[in-house]
Amino acid sequence: MVSWRSSADQLDQAIHAGCGDAGLGTDIEAAWSVFGEFTQTEFAGVDTEADSDGVIVQWGRYRWNGFRPSLTFTRQLATVGELWQINLELRFDDHVGLAGLDGLPRHDTGWTFAPIGPLRSAALVDLRAVAERHSPVRQAWQLRAVSRTITLDRAD
Repeated sequence: MVSWRSSADQLDQAIHAGCGDAGLGTDIEAAWSVFGEFTQTEFAGVDTEADSDGVIVQWGRYRWNGFRPSLTFTRQLATVGELWQINLELRFDDHVGLAGLDGLPRHDTGWTFAPIGPLRSAALVDLRAVAERHSPVRQAWQLRAVSRTITLDRAD
């Protein structure tokens, strides 16, 4: 088993392998597929308590990315006394279909802490369905992102 500290590197390598250098992880369908596989990876050093390994999809415009429309796939891991988030943020150019993205009543799907395996796979299908209930998010899923970042950050 690989340490949780290398989780962002694991996701980056999986994106390059699954999306190819040409896509760089900006093809949303391919990125979601790779992210789904990544959420099935067990990492050493993660608490075994319930709610220690969760997944969420988030969207909006944020100061840290120049207020570009974005779609973020996040996995959160609990270690001893700390929460860490591995984020795959996909950023878009402005597009008519993304109008209203930042004005939606919700900016995420809510967390799922379904265990790794078939229950996690089913939960990912549900997360996507919740996200795509919002027209701008559904549109984002059909576009090609112009850039992406993968980060490992402490959740505060």
